[in-house]
Amino acid sequence: MTTMKEEGNYANRPSNTAFTQQRLPAWQPMLSAGVVIPGFLLIGLAFIGIGVGLLITSRSIQVLELDYTGTETSSPCYQCTMSNQSNCVCKLSFSIGTLFKGPVFFYYGLTNYFQNQRKYGVSKDFNQLIGDVSYFKSPSSDCQPYQRVNGKPIVPCGAIANSMFNDTFKLYQIINGKEELVPFDGKGIAWWTDYNIKYRNPDYTPLKNAFNDTEKPVFWTKPAYELDTSDASNNGFINQDFLVWMRRAALPNFRKLYRRITEGNYKDGLPAGNYSLEISYNYPVISFEGTKKVTFSNVSWMGGQNEFLGIAYLVIGSMCVVMSVVMLIVYAKFRFPEED
Repeated sequence: MTTMKEEGNYANRPSNTAFTQQRLPAWQPMLSAGVVIPGFLLIGLAFIGIGVGLLITSRSIQVLELDYTGTETSSPCYQCTMSNQSNCVCKLSFSIGTLFKGPVFFYYGLTNYFQNQRKYGVSKDFNQLIGDVSYFKSPSSDCQPYQRVNGKPIVPCGAIANSMFNDTFKLYQIINGKEELVPFDGKGIAWWTDYNIKYRNPDYTPLKNAFNDTEKPVFWTKPAYELDTSDASNNGFINQDFLVWMRRAALPNFRKLYRRITEGNYKDGLPAGNYSLEISYNYPVISFEGTKKVTFSNVSWMGGQNEFLGIAYLVIGSMCVVMSVVMLIVYAKFRFPEED
């Protein structure tokens, strides 16, 4: 007759199957020298091949970078760095020797700019940025010192929005001494998730009414609902340039997409010739020893120019090949006779 204690043990016992009782057949590889050494060699050769392909592809990407900070007296933008200058415009002239294959991506770049600083990164009001007008009147305290001005709430508040990049650019091709405007495409330059999910405009028509009794950020020249006067749908918190800026960079030296060149006579790229870049110089960087650049670049199947991935594959592949040679030497010198 079984006791109560024994019945309790049987009740907790797993069912008598091969899976629950761990009787399933198992396989364990036997890692012999004849398997490991050729395996390391093949993996190393494969990685080296991939690395060479990535490196060649990266170096085939065309990149043209121009600095327009204006710290040097010979720079066309030198006069724009003076403290008494406002609404300053300067022009950079450059030449392209061969076809710059399209689509061409046009970036602006900043250096020594720490968008990853903690207090800077939290200086915004997410509730404002999703279109909740109740937070327009009472911005988050995280936005200090860019929470209120003249007693009125700032929308959008915070240091990130307040420091939005505001230089603008126009590109011209010089043809027979005349300037032909190169069309820029600014649609879809922000992340899809930012435009469709993360940021939303208030449900107001016209949008301007949502911003009644509020102030624009201190360093902005126009309120959020007038960021793009040519396209009413590209205003407020879903403005493409605003979205690009609000996605913070991880490193102090970075570049952000400004426009694409994909239209008209330039859909196949920028033809060889002379060009002039007109810059509305507004964004100050000299005070923190930063620099400003513009970059023209195209892309390949692996994205933009970046040699790190190709070099990483080459290094790891070379290490695998070297280790296979070392293991082969050790095995040939110290191997033991196989046991019966």
